[in-house]
Order: sequence, then structure tokens, then C-alpha cells
Amino acid sequence: MKKTDVLVIGGSAAGIVVAISGKTCYPKKSFMVIRKEKKVLVPCGIPYIFGSLGSSEKDVIPDNVLTNIGVEIKIDEVISVDSKNKTCTTKDYTVIGYEKLVFATGSKVKVPNWLKGAEKENVFTVPKNKEYLDGLLAKIKTCKKIVIVGGGFIGVELSDEINKLGKKVTLVEILPHILLAAFDEEVSCKAEEMLKSRGVHIKNNVGVKEILGDKTATGVLLENGERLDADAIVLSMGYYPNTDLAKNAGVAINDKGFIKVDEYMRTDNCDILAVGDCAEKRDFITRKLNTVMLASTACAEARIAGMNLFKLSAVKTFSGTIAIFSTALGETGFGVAGITEKIAHDEKFDVVTGFFEGVDKHPGSLPSVQNQFVKLIVARESGLILGGGVVGGLSAGELTNIIGFAIQNKMTANSLLTAQIGTHPLITAPPTAYPLIKAAEAAVKKMNEKRGC
Repeated sequence: MKKTDVLVIGGSAAGIVVAISGKTCYPKKSFMVIRKEKKVLVPCGIPYIFGSLGSSEKDVIPDNVLTNIGVEIKIDEVISVDSKNKTCTTKDYTVIGYEKLVFATGSKVKVPNWLKGAEKENVFTVPKNKEYLDGLLAKIKTCKKIVIVGGGFIGVELSDEINKLGKKVTLVEILPHILLAAFDEEVSCKAEEMLKSRGVHIKNNVGVKEILGDKTATGVLLENGERLDADAIVLSMGYYPNTDLAKNAGVAINDKGFIKVDEYMRTDNCDILAVGDCAEKRDFITRKLNTVMLASTACAEARIAGMNLFKLSAVKTFSGTIAIFSTALGETGFGVAGITEKIAHDEKFDVVTGFFEGVDKHPGSLPSVQNQFVKLIVARESGLILGGGVVGGLSAGELTNIIGFAIQNKMTANSLLTAQIGTHPLITAPPTAYPLIKAAEAAVKKMNEKRGC
């Protein structure tokens, strides 16, 4: 029987970071990462394999980020975990003993069982599997018409990238607008218009009823009766947590299918932790269970777990998930942090919103200047920042992160309004009209109007 102090099951972002963080905090402990994949992809880079990168080889995370610090990697599949005796068994019949175990088993692609024809040839999903995606890319290159089902981040980014290959791409989204599950309508509509302008056809507010064809898919039938011809169909309809191994080991699973964890990422067994897409999430603001699956969230959880493997620190806890999403279409970035205005109203928060639209560089006559739109959602009485959205140049991603920092540190609109910032003509908006501060100013004005100030 092999032995290791810390056994990490899963080698994507969460598994990698928990091993690095743990080895950094506990250098005398031995660490092993077990994963099925020979090569691991950068999860967020997967859509760009199909256009900007042109190959999955350019999206690979090198193993030496682990091996250089003494973490052992085993390419195998864990088939069972004996939590009582603290061992696991792999597909090649290796038994491995551990002191601490971390589930970083990620998620699986969601294919609804009601979707007739999903098993046909030329129907694909988007898993984090290099060999599968290599096959999908080879197929896409031979096609003229591609239908992508699902207008979330993966579906939108994949549509834009495949469109760069000169293919006719149609994106089907059941909601009124793409990305509407993450963004408020103002931002969703801007992203939708941008994607359309780049040549992607969009079918909104309608679902797919059936995939057409005999053994091989030839198109899709929409719920409104419209038929779309296709040489290939890509289902991007979400993911669900991969928790069967943990469940079979007797680890508690919550009502949404995630592994139950505390603020230190520990399960109900103090020697077993879980991080990433398979681990339970609670919204930072509402405290409700949610289903956010992000590599950035996974890495934050993994750092907390790694630091708390063998001892607990009161300041090293995970206080809740802040949904921070960003994407880009060409040179325009889109981002959202915290809760949307719709969620705020649904949860009965009394909120005001602040908007501002300016430019991302100054003066506005500089080359490559883009408009920059910021929206803030603010609690009316306390002034706490609850959420925000950004549309602008590629700096929108970092501006979104600033909103995330503001939420996590419980900043108010007034504290944003008086924040000290650094600006530069080629890098940021002007100090006189910094969109984030101006949006806070607009929110504060509404708060004061309510109070009669």
C-alpha cells in the first residue's frame, strides 16, 4: 500500500491550487494528486481552443507547477474511498493510505434527459477533456453550419470563437437574452448586440425540442416549430457537481448535489475536505445555497483548504461565494460581481442603483478608447455595495474584480465615492469621471433623495 499525508482527488484548477497552497503551508508533509487526464487544460481557456488558440496544446497547465515543489502526480482514476480506514483504491488496483483527503472532483456536463436525440452522432458537449475536445475541434473544422445550444458563458464564447473560423454559427438560448442568468438586462443586451454584430446568429426566448436526424444529427427542432440545419450541434447547457465518489464514501451531500462543507472547506468528516465545483457554495450576501461554478471561486476555496489542512486559523476562512463573472467579445469586456438587481428585488433587498457611462482612457480622443459603462446595486439604508456590472474595454475584467473586493470588504457607496485611485491616460478612465466612482455618486444621490437630504 502506498501512503501520502495529503491525497487530492482531481487535478484541475482546484486540485492544483490546494496542493500548491498546502505544500507551501506544510512543506514537510507529502502530497499526491490523482487525476484521470494525462494533460490538464486551463478551464476558462477551453472556448479559445476553437479560434484564438487553434489547438488544445496551447491551453495546457504544465505539470511542473506541482512537481517542482515536490507534489507527486498519479495518472489514474479513484474508484472508491474507505473513509473509515483512510484509504482509496484506484482503477489499477493501487491502494493509497492518507492522513487528509481533498475532493476536487469538479463537475460533469449536463445533458437533460428530456432532450430527444442528444445521443446522435455529431452532437457534442464541452467537457474539460483534452482528447474529446481535440475530436470536437477536428469535426468543427469540417463543418459549415454549427448550432450551439445554451447562451451562458461557454456557449457565448464558443460561438464567438467558432465564428472566427468562418462558420455559420447559430446560438439558441431559452431565456430572453444571452447571459441573462448572470447579468442584469442592460449588460446582457449589450453583449447580445455585440455578438450579433460579429456575425453570430441568435435565437432567443426559445428552447430546443428535439435533435433531428437518424443516427447522425442534421439539425434541431425548436419549441416554436422552427428547424435549424446543422452539420454539428454543441450542447452547452450547464454542469452539475461530480460527487458520486464522495457520496459512496459516506460524505454528506446537500440538496443541490454538492458536498457539504464548512467555512474551512471541511466535510462532516474532519479529515476530508472538498473544493471547487463539487463543493457546497453559499452566497456571500444572501447566505443561501447556490450553484456558482467558477475557476476563480474554486481557487479561493482551494487556498483556504490548503492553509487549514492540519491546523485552523480564524482569519483563513471562506465566508461565502461572490459570483464574479467576466467575458470578452473582441475588444469589449463584460463583467458582473455580487448579486444582480433582479436577485436583489427577488430577495426583498431595498436597493438603489447607480449608473455611469464614460470612457476607459483619457482624453477620449486617444486611439482605441472605448465607452465604459458601470452599474452598482447598493443597499438603500446602509449603503453597502451588493453588486455591479461593467461593460467596456478589456479593463472591464479588473474593474469587475474591484467591485468584488468592495463587496467582500463590505464597502459602502460613500467609501467608494471617497476612495483614492491612481489613473493614467493610457490605462484608466479620467480621475474626474472614473466610472466606478461616478456610479457610486449616482447611487449616493438616490439614497440622499430618499432621506430628503
